[in-house]
Amino acid sequence: MAAPNPDPWNRELEKVIREALTSIKFGTVTLIVQDSRVIQVDKSEKIRLNRQGHIDGSGI
Repeated sequence: MAAPNPDPWNRELEKVIREALTSIKFGTVTLIVQDSRVIQVDKSEKIRLNRQGHIDGSGI
């Protein structure tokens, strides 16, 4: 039986991070670390509207 990979950085983690980064135009990707290991990847995406589509709140 092979020993578990002690390296906290692996191909699966790299793939998840690359997918998160390439799938958003504006926003953040946050890595959650516990005991020196990444346990969670959070992605928060912002949607930017152009001037024509901008909602300014007038009339509310």
